[in-house]
Amino acid sequence: MQKTTVYLDPSDYRALKRIALRMGTAPAALVREAVAEYAARHIPRRRPRSVGAFASGRRDLSERAEKLLAGMGKSR
Repeated sequence: MQKTTVYLDPSDYRALKRIALRMGTAPAALVREAVAEYAARHIPRRRPRSVGAFASGRRDLSERAEKLLAGMGKSR
């Protein structure tokens, strides 16, 4: 874990401490959680390179998916 210093307005710090007390956790844990949520929203997720890499040529694939996959995984 990397240590850092964050400066908060006094009113925000008091609110953070009240929330932490109510939740039974440390203010630092709430800050870590908030930063993690913010980062997850703002960093684009990378899709696997295989997504969209192939074309089946079928335009009805989504409508017929169940029928096309029927029996898949069953031994012959």
